[in-house]
Amino acid sequence: MKCWGWGDFGQLDSDGAREIARRSRGTPRIANRLLRRVRDFAEVDGDGRVNQAVADRALSRLQVDASGLDPMDRRILQTICEKFGGGPVGLDTIAAVVGEQSETVEDVYEPFLLRQGLLQRTPRGRVATPQAFIHLELAVPRGAQNTLI
Repeated sequence: MKCWGWGDFGQLDSDGAREIARRSRGTPRIANRLLRRVRDFAEVDGDGRVNQAVADRALSRLQVDASGLDPMDRRILQTICEKFGGGPVGLDTIAAVVGEQSETVEDVYEPFLLRQGLLQRTPRGRVATPQAFIHLELAVPRGAQNTLI
């Protein structure tokens, strides 16, 4: 297991780096942000070393799940699934309910949710896929398997 140092701030091993990368959506900016936050957790709660267990614990405390979804991603999906029965629901409505700008939902959160197969855009609005219900540990509505996929 290779270990990289970052001066007086600790060390990062390959398993820790892999865990951070896996949850960073394949986006370098997010990976760097998560790395800094995990490093801070490692410094405060441990000896500064970041391995897979430390990264997992820190990312769990940051509420970044194993699929890379953060609290806002889950709020968007929960809004569609719980408040609107899976959709379809308009972008402006989603943004109003979660307290975010429509442009931010569309440009920042939606692309990842689409790539993960958790959300679909339709002419009538956004629709949660059965995978979204499963990810949120909600019951998939009857008929959703046929109509949403």
